[in-house]
Formats: sequence, structure tokens, C-alpha cells
Amino acid sequence: MSFRPQDDLEEEEEEEEESTNPTEVKMSQIVMPCHSNHRQELSVGQLLKWIDSTACLSAERHAGSSCVTASMDDIHFEHTISVGQVVNIKAKVNRAFNTSMEVGIVVSCEDLFSDRHWRVCHAYATFVTQRTHTGNKVLLKPSPPHTQAEQVEYSVAAERRRVRMVHDDIIKDLLSDRSFQQADSLAVDNAVAAEKTKVESVELVLPPHANHQVNTFGGQIMAWMVNVATIAASRLCQAHPTLRTIDMFTFRGPSQVGDRLLLRAIVNNAFKNSMEVGVRAEAYQGDGPNRHINSAFMTFEVLDDHGTPCTLPRIRPEALEGRRRFEEAIARKKIRLDRKYIISCKQTEVPLSVPCDPRNQVYLSYNNISALKMLAAKKNWLLSSEKDKVSLYTLEQKSTLSIRVESEVDVPAHRAFCLLSELRNRTNWDTHYQKCELIRPVDDDDFLYRVETPSVSREGGATPTSPRTLQDFILLASRRRPCGSGDPYVIALRSVSLPTHPPTEGFNRGEVLCAGFTILETRNNTSLISYYNQASPEVLPYISTDIAGLSSSFYHTFCACSQYLARNRLQPAPEEEQTDQYPAENREDPASDRVTESLSLALHNTHL
Repeated sequence: MSFRPQDDLEEEEEEEEESTNPTEVKMSQIVMPCHSNHRQELSVGQLLKWIDSTACLSAERHAGSSCVTASMDDIHFEHTISVGQVVNIKAKVNRAFNTSMEVGIVVSCEDLFSDRHWRVCHAYATFVTQRTHTGNKVLLKPSPPHTQAEQVEYSVAAERRRVRMVHDDIIKDLLSDRSFQQADSLAVDNAVAAEKTKVESVELVLPPHANHQVNTFGGQIMAWMVNVATIAASRLCQAHPTLRTIDMFTFRGPSQVGDRLLLRAIVNNAFKNSMEVGVRAEAYQGDGPNRHINSAFMTFEVLDDHGTPCTLPRIRPEALEGRRRFEEAIARKKIRLDRKYIISCKQTEVPLSVPCDPRNQVYLSYNNISALKMLAAKKNWLLSSEKDKVSLYTLEQKSTLSIRVESEVDVPAHRAFCLLSELRNRTNWDTHYQKCELIRPVDDDDFLYRVETPSVSREGGATPTSPRTLQDFILLASRRRPCGSGDPYVIALRSVSLPTHPPTEGFNRGEVLCAGFTILETRNNTSLISYYNQASPEVLPYISTDIAGLSSSFYHTFCACSQYLARNRLQPAPEEEQTDQYPAENREDPASDRVTESLSLALHNTHL
């Protein structure tokens, strides 16, 4: 799962801070001919070896004990690396949970002769600790962030973990909805039979293939998988393909020296300019049963002399299992497009309201929460006004103006979260919310609302509230409880579009780019409540010229919010939290620990 918006990557490079993270590990390698493919470019398999070893060293530096790779999130390779260039890999622990940790990896390339540097790819790997000799689990110490950029990664790591846990369920749900399938996709003239692309190879695991724990090196397994996948792709296109994307690697069990590793690959589906190859790795010894070690899905392209993707032959799948793989490849492509549209696009692009349906809900929810967390972690907020301990901060970035209003309130954080997360309560204290109706709950933590507000005038205030001057919004509200001590409660809002709720006559359909609350427990049952609102480009001209009047409006609204919370601080609410501040879905319980050791126990079995 590739989660980082490109504009945030660029901004991070511009504002990079000196890291003092003790888990950071750097590796630099010059690309020699023995590391390259037929085009004198670094082979992806070799790069994966270097990535995995660097990330493992970072994980073990934090854990103080042996660690193994549990999974590697989706990787998109933006550029190739040529012989003679230098690969720079940086890895550090973003966040440690109970027995698992997320390691962030950034790969860049350096040309020694022109002094140029560029980003090649980034990745997120999950590592787990090995059990002790007594069979006990090693509990990890916290990994506090040291810089602003690390604070963002630390905060969003919990959301990425949440998405990993349901990765295969997303595929399953999407396959149950056949509306996206191409009805005539199986009846293509001159299609290539999938059987012709099959590859089967056996590798004997020798001591040079093992890591310092005498298990088969995860990077070596990934490299072997890339090799057979490349052969399968070549058989379809009869050319040398370029690997663009690898879907999540999931290690389901260990392999040791002496194992035979059986690797199978086949082209699952071919689209106009890309193809998906499925790879499965199994280990066995002697006459023993095969053990499923890993599965992955890789996307290849064939580039012409100008670097433009070529049109590919279509594939004719085998019956039964081949048909299933064919359809799953369509589902995965749909998910990749959703991620690219929802997560990777720049936030200032329009339309802001992404269509909301069950097929992209997980990524919409992730983007909603992570966008607010990233906004909250920004530096350079400027204090514009302060009155009665209510502070208004502003942040101007490119074409957006962000506003933060915060104050300490004498209400427990879990109670404030309960009251504010139900958006219909907002009409009790916010005069701008004239009407709020629940369209439907999406799941336990995400809800769709329709909100009516006055339109914004060029003077920065509300226009007369006749039906023709009202605005309405379709909002996705996502809420999250703390994942650990020191984490805030989060309530995030963003606009979405629904086919069942088109623009209404007499209303101007508005759009919310990023808004919401963070609620942090401070002391003695008091909370620091922060409200954020990122103004979209079309609203910016109306409010940027009147910050003084705007601050007054926000001050009165925030005071009304504080008074509402104080009045209801002791009254029970229908959604009052359990006494446990960190409920089971946000902690690593024993079942979740087993997931992080071998993700197969929580995820459905994935085949080619």
C-alpha cells in the first residue's frame, strides 16, 4: 500500500530536519555490472535485498533482539538506476507497537559525475521480534519521534496498520461486486493463453542465502520471486519488461537452510499498457509437505525507445482458478487506481469530493484521518489572535490557508470525543450548522452526513439565509480513538460525492478539503481541543482578506463549543466509551499479535 502523497514528499525534502533518531540506518551501494540486468540497470531483486537488510538492521537496533520481515507494503519504482550510480537507502522505525514495528524506507539515487540526486522509491516494512529461547514474546519499547517529519510518520503509522489488517478483505468485498468487471474481457481475439506464461523454478537454500538468524534471507526470497515474475511477463510480451509496482509482500512462515524453494509465476491479466504477474513461493524438505512462504503481485510495463508504455497482448485465462486470478487482477487494478486518485493526487486539485463507495471506502477513510494528522503536525503555524485562552493560528501554504483554533477545556478527552464525533450535535453550538442529517453509517468509525450552512460572502460573513443562498455539504466523518498513550482522539471531515445525493436545487454544493478535531488528554480530566480547517482554493479569496473578522467568528463559535461540552460533561451519551480508554480494536491483543508475527492468521489466504 503506497500511502504518501507526492506533494508531501516534495515538501518533506524542502523542509528536511536533521534526524537524531537512534534507529536510523543508512546504506550506500555503488551499482556494479554484477548487480544489473540486460539493460545495465540495477535489478529490482538486488535492490529488494538491500532494502530488506537495511530495514532489518533498523528494526533490530530498536528491538535489541532478532527480527524478521512480516510484510512489505506496495512499492512503486519511480526511476531506474544505472551501472556506476550510487544507491542510498535510509531506514528508520516509524512506530513500535507491542511486538511489531513499522520501518520506513527511502531509496534515492546519486550520480557521482553530475552531483544529481533523485528519489527512486519509498516503502514501509513491518518487522516482528523473534521469540526468546523460552518461547516468550519480546515486547517492544516505544519509538518516540524526534522531528516534525517523524511525528507525522508516527501518527499516520497507526492508520497504515489499520489498512494492512483488512487488505485482503478489500479484495474479497470488491470481487463480490461484479459491476466493475469487463463483460467481454474474456473473449478477446488473438489473446495469449495464460498457460504459455507459466514459470516454475526450484531454488536450494544454501548458507549464503541465509541471514544472521540462519533463516532464508527475506530479501533473497523477494529477489527470486522477481526473477520468475520477470520471465513470466517476458513470455507474454516477447520483450524485456520493466517492473513498475509490487503489491504487498506477506511472509507467512520461515524458511531455513536446506529447504527447497518452489517458485511459481503466471500472468494473471494483461491490460492495455500493463500486466499483472502473480508469484507464489513454497518451501519443502525431502518428501515433506509444501509450506506457503510468500505471495506477491507485480505489475510490469514494456517501454519503447522513448520510454512510452507499449500496447500489450491480451491474456486468455485458464478455467476455474485462472478465471479467479483474472478477476482478482481487475480488482487489484481498481484498488491501485483508487489509491492513486484518493491518496497520491495533490490536495489542491479539483474536484475535491471523491466518489464514495464500498470499493474505495478504506482508502477514503485512511486519507481523511491521515490528512488531518499531517495538517496538525505542520510547523510554522502563526498565532493570529488570542482571547480568553482561545488561540487562533493560521498557516499559509501555496494555494491553501489553514486555520487552527484551540483551547483547554475542563472536560475529559473521551467525553469530548463522544460528544463531538456525533456531527448532529454540532447544531447545538455552531450557528453555521443550520441542519445536519445522518445519511448512513459506513462502519463503526465512519459516517456520511449532509450538512446545510449559510453561503460565504466576499465580506467573509454569511449571506441572508434564504433557500437560494444556502450551501450544503456531503461529508465523510471518520473518528479514531488513541492507539496508545499520548495519542489524541481524532475526528476528521472531508467532502465526498454520493450518487444518491446529487446537488440540490436552491443550494450551492460546497466542498471541505480537510477539517476536524484533535482531542488530547492533558491533566485532571481536562482536554486540549484543537479544531482545524483547510480552506479550499475557491473559498480562499473570500476569507484571506478578513482574518480579523474571521478570528472573531471562530472565537465565538469555539466558546459556544466549550460551553456545550461543559454542560454535557457528566451526562451519559448513547455512544459513551468503555471504561478502557484504549479499546481492543486499537490495541494489539493476542490475536492481533499473531497477525503481526505471520499476517496469514488475520488475512485470507492469497493465491496467485
